[in-house]
Amino acid sequence: MTTAHDRPATDRPSVLFLCVHNAGRSQMAAGWTQHLAGGAVDVFSGGSEPADQVNPAAVEAMQEVGIDITSAQPTRWTDDEVRAADVGISMGCGDTCPVFPGKRYEDWPISDPAGKGVESVRPIRDEIKGRVEALLTDLQVPVAG
Repeated sequence: MTTAHDRPATDRPSVLFLCVHNAGRSQMAAGWTQHLAGGAVDVFSGGSEPADQVNPAAVEAMQEVGIDITSAQPTRWTDDEVRAADVGISMGCGDTCPVFPGKRYEDWPISDPAGKGVESVRPIRDEIKGRVEALLTDLQVPVAG
């Protein structure tokens, strides 16, 4: 797997989504970004305490909108990955999220889908989509249909 640190230099912006377990919010955000950016953004995600697997309700909610995150695997972020990313988005990791001077950071206070059924994950999925669309617009990346 390619990490943000060892990615080849490109003109594409890179975005790293950070959360505790890297199993729900950050995986859905990465899936939305890959889908909506159509390859125009390098997308990575990581957690401070990665889970064993992606939240099944998050996988199901994303499948409902045609985005397959079944092959995603929760991973631990590294400081090098955070330094290499153009934008770091924290999604509920609190004080454990790394911050380096000169980098762009955003905090998206989004509900944690852990332990919730797909009915409760759908609004979280949809909120993440809206935030990703706004981020892509801000990065001047056309949003794919």
